[in-house]
Amino acid sequence: MDISYIWNSLQYFQAEITLAVVFVVLLLLDLFFKKSKLLLPIVSIAGFIVVAYFIFSTPNSPNLIFGAKDNPDLGMVVIDPFGNFFKVIILLTTAFIVLFSLSSKEVEESGQNYGEYYVLLVGMTLGMFIMTSTVDLLLMYLAIEMVSISSYILAGFTRQVSRSSEASLKYIIFGAVASGTMLYGISIMYGMVGSTNIYAINAILSYSQVNTLTIIFAGLLIIVGLGFKISMAPFHFWTPDVYEGAPITITAILSVASKAAGFAILIRFLKVAFVDVASTNFQSSSWAIFEFFDWTYILAGLSVLTMTLGNLAALWQDNLKRMLAYSSIAHAGYLLMGIVILDNQGIMAILIYFAVYLFMNLGAFFVLMLISDRIGSEEIDDFNGLGFKAPFLCVSFTIFLISLTGIPPTAGFIGKLYLFAALIKTDWIWLAVIGVVNSVVSLYYYVRVIKHMYLKETDQEINIPVSWGNIVLLSLLVAPTIILGVYFQPLVEYAQKSLSMLGF
Repeated sequence: MDISYIWNSLQYFQAEITLAVVFVVLLLLDLFFKKSKLLLPIVSIAGFIVVAYFIFSTPNSPNLIFGAKDNPDLGMVVIDPFGNFFKVIILLTTAFIVLFSLSSKEVEESGQNYGEYYVLLVGMTLGMFIMTSTVDLLLMYLAIEMVSISSYILAGFTRQVSRSSEASLKYIIFGAVASGTMLYGISIMYGMVGSTNIYAINAILSYSQVNTLTIIFAGLLIIVGLGFKISMAPFHFWTPDVYEGAPITITAILSVASKAAGFAILIRFLKVAFVDVASTNFQSSSWAIFEFFDWTYILAGLSVLTMTLGNLAALWQDNLKRMLAYSSIAHAGYLLMGIVILDNQGIMAILIYFAVYLFMNLGAFFVLMLISDRIGSEEIDDFNGLGFKAPFLCVSFTIFLISLTGIPPTAGFIGKLYLFAALIKTDWIWLAVIGVVNSVVSLYYYVRVIKHMYLKETDQEINIPVSWGNIVLLSLLVAPTIILGVYFQPLVEYAQKSLSMLGF
């Protein structure tokens, strides 16, 4: 392997290198400055600003790095606008989570583990960055494990709470099964094609005779592992318990950033490995490598199953954290609709949806955290009458819930509009109809929360003060949720520019 080529590759890997440096610095600061609780989040945010600079200063042309200079099949990482879009989503989410954590009662009560919290957050972010850019199945697995190990610990971070330990244990068990399944699929695929590089896999499948059924089986096993990361049914069983038991800040990052990284790697894997280069210019969906096996109907079925199970289960939830967990499963189903068509229109819709989902979902969890920390409960009945006792929080919560439903003029409507439009344009009308019906079903459990806040009375005297810092932070989430619902053209243009992947 050419050393000079590796050195040149490092110039495109500066964002990840910066995160690794921040990780080490936080470890040292936690070792020598344990009593300074503000130092670690300040250093984390400063590091994120540097990372953001490197992301936006990266050339727009895709670059394959960490491989032999004259043999791109050996490359392991690609730096392209598609991956950078998801890195922005992940970085912005993690930055908000760090700021949320400053007001989190659960994080504050963690005591001596306080420093480890931020170290693990940065380590998890580094793993998600690698997930968005890897084009090698083994590196994909290692990146997922890096994220998973950090998230297992963070899910059980509040060890004094029994449900937190239970959540962490369930997460580990389900995660181990999913990882083993995916690794088995990777080993089968490597045995069949002799490479773990997805571009090499595509070339071999296109021009060589291989056992198609075995390759399909291996691909499905890999999708099972990735389906675990994105809470796709029927691999979603861990989600409600883990989301309920984990600290709200960790639940929020799992529902947005971890899901975004999972979708990024799923899109890249399917779009590169199983699309016939010879028969398409990648502007339209094509699964011509396996003419007798249509992946689209498999994915469509999983999409319908995921959104339907998520919404129906959410209808019966009285714990708002658990309700938002099932809501997150349903949104994974909506996003899967964009993968079904797998053309540029569908992928652009996924990018737009994730951008708006970031603000409305993080906002909902942030309001829930501020209220539940004060009243000591996440049950819907304890939110009775809060609309008049904490007006700013409840109005904000209402905006986020309406946006999650997809009602105009909020950003959530724009996200679903582009998804449904992409489906209709490619004649997946029945799938779009099921998506619309599921959105109507979701309206019930979102409006139920609003009803309890404004139409139910309570005799309890509740005072929920909100600091100026949290008012500003909440406003930074409310404003895009509203603005992107009426002025979304810049976001659409940014998503269009981010569609470029190496070889597309």
